Amino acid sequence: MTDQSKIPYLPEPIRGLSDLAMNLWWSWHREARDLFASIDPTLWSQCRHNPIALLRQADPARLAECAHDPRFLERYAEVMTAMRADLEGPDTWFSTRHPDLGQGRPIAYFCAEFALHNSVPIYSGGLGVLAGDHCKAVSDLGVPLVGVGLLYRKGYFDQKLTPDGWQVDADEPFDTDVMPLRRLRAGDGSYVLASVKTGERTVQLGAWEIHVGRTRLILLDADLEGNANEDRELTSKLYGGGRELRLKQEWILGVGGVRVLRALGIAPGAWHANEGHAAFMLVERIREHVAKGRPLDEAVARVRAHSVFTTHTPVPAGHDSFTPEQIEACVGNAWEDLGISEEAFQGLGRHPEIDHGTFHMTAAAIRLSHGVNGVSARHGQETRKIWQSLWPGRTPEQIPIGHVTNGVHRPTWMAAEIRHLLDRHLGVAWRQPGAAPDTWEAVHGIDDGALWETHVRLKERLFHFIREQSRHRWTEHWQAPAHLAASGTLLDPEALTLGFARRFATYKRADLLLRNEGRLLRLLTNAKRPVQIVFAGKAHPADDEGKRVLQRVFQLALDARLEGRIAFLEDYEMHLAHRLYEGVDVWLNLPRVPLEACGTSGMKAALNGVPQLATLDGWWAEGFNGSNGWAVPLTLEGEDIDHADWDHLFTLLEDEVVPLYHERGADGVPHGWVARMKHAIVEAGRHFTAGSMIERYVAQYYANACRGIAEGDIPPSV
Repeated sequence: MTDQSKIPYLPEPIRGLSDLAMNLWWSWHREARDLFASIDPTLWSQCRHNPIALLRQADPARLAECAHDPRFLERYAEVMTAMRADLEGPDTWFSTRHPDLGQGRPIAYFCAEFALHNSVPIYSGGLGVLAGDHCKAVSDLGVPLVGVGLLYRKGYFDQKLTPDGWQVDADEPFDTDVMPLRRLRAGDGSYVLASVKTGERTVQLGAWEIHVGRTRLILLDADLEGNANEDRELTSKLYGGGRELRLKQEWILGVGGVRVLRALGIAPGAWHANEGHAAFMLVERIREHVAKGRPLDEAVARVRAHSVFTTHTPVPAGHDSFTPEQIEACVGNAWEDLGISEEAFQGLGRHPEIDHGTFHMTAAAIRLSHGVNGVSARHGQETRKIWQSLWPGRTPEQIPIGHVTNGVHRPTWMAAEIRHLLDRHLGVAWRQPGAAPDTWEAVHGIDDGALWETHVRLKERLFHFIREQSRHRWTEHWQAPAHLAASGTLLDPEALTLGFARRFATYKRADLLLRNEGRLLRLLTNAKRPVQIVFAGKAHPADDEGKRVLQRVFQLALDARLEGRIAFLEDYEMHLAHRLYEGVDVWLNLPRVPLEACGTSGMKAALNGVPQLATLDGWWAEGFNGSNGWAVPLTLEGEDIDHADWDHLFTLLEDEVVPLYHERGADGVPHGWVARMKHAIVEAGRHFTAGSMIERYVAQYYANACRGIAEGDIPPSV
């Protein structure tokens, strides 16, 4: 149904553009994006590819012109037909492969954040991007799923740097009127769908929905008039405030999420908690069974049978845990509703060794879920080690925790130019959901010159984007020339460009390249074989060590000796990420092993023909095949890890990466380099897409959860 409140004017022949804009299906279908862009290319760019903002601001005369343009109307009809087929067609991968599953009961997917598009800024980083790609891929495959999260009205934060490079965190409130959100109402017409008691007060909850293709995402909102002012702020900011606020947000997500689904008449057949933030969803479902008179043991068994839990954290200290006092202050006497003591409730989240007196969200989720997985093969191994003590007497190999390696949503992250190139050489079979892995082998037959020319155009677009971003920020808020010098305006399109963009956590080692400034200087300023580095990313607001690493990168970008060959791009988000994945020459990923659970950024770069240079952690431990990039060797026992990795990294750059990039054939094409690009595309396309990931989730976890199949013992709670 057309939403006239969002887009008040559209000529009748193109009225359906409103429906198109209100479903994020458009964001990963190039014909739909091109249709919006053709209305007003300049405005489309200024709106940062937000179709609602575009249609609200477009000149009515231009809209009327489109409504009478035969070519526009033809394209419009094709896009609308394609959308209806994708959203309503009965023959999907899921319905064909698993006709006995679903039966109108979707999988409920709970996550603290969802990154869907830069026009919906309710995400901070990797976890949210993974959740967004998950939602898109299940839509492509026809897997029935409803997502549940929180509506953060102030988003994560807007990053600004002082002239000396210190990160300043500012609120980033957004306008729901220019987002594809619809507010949901209860049967009585009110906005209150559920309530959750926390502390001494009851918090009323509303919800908004956003459609991601076939997938429906429900976002909880505590900003209602009936709530105390303090409670209205509970869902306002992502990862903001202290641990008490974080705990309340997780309580609202889990308990409130279940209750809102019930109020909306949604009866999931399986439940997926994506990371420990969502563990209270499992506790609330136990309470529901107990309230119906079932014994606690039976309630736990029923919940486990239909539950899947994914952990993304490879170190014990990275998992959320809360003191008994914090738990009691947040949940009150919730254990009484379960018919158990406070001690038994706390035991649900107790780790027998790590911070034994606290409530571990991950421990609770593991105990209450039959299907438990890490997000890469290596992460699965580390997770079994971390949680081995939950099963006394077992070896890590006997721990019932598996893995599903993350993947990225190919239509979202592969540049249109690369897709056009593959279409010309491979036909369209490679784009179909569930396409055979061997389909990708044809990439090796693409003409080297054609692939290289495509990459060069994408690289030029990146540098143009960087210059335009610098121009806008100089106009809007930069006051010191230092910002312009560090922003990439001096980058050289001919130089080998390394990209490093992610959260500035210290273990991700953005500063590994900076350990020896003399060696770095020689690498970057070689006149015959120049190299440059583009950095981007945010440090967590509470992570001063990460902010100091970021500041050092920024200050080196100002060092005249480096000739402008280091750039830091401010306020990293999805729009900028697309340009970087498409336009750099090499993707760097340098976590200290084994602290990276998966690290999907390299997959996105690889889909665009950008090989990765990385430590053998996360997905790269299984994704590196010797031809699709470069791997920093694992350090030997007793070595200084950072020093050894730094030396190996520079040796690879100096002896292999830089020479290969600058070695050109008589036709000007670096054929050896292009071979690596092709291998990067093939390996990522065959094994590391979100579609492949969802197929594995269905086969390994969702099918059993939908059927309520759960065998095996429950880890003890004390």
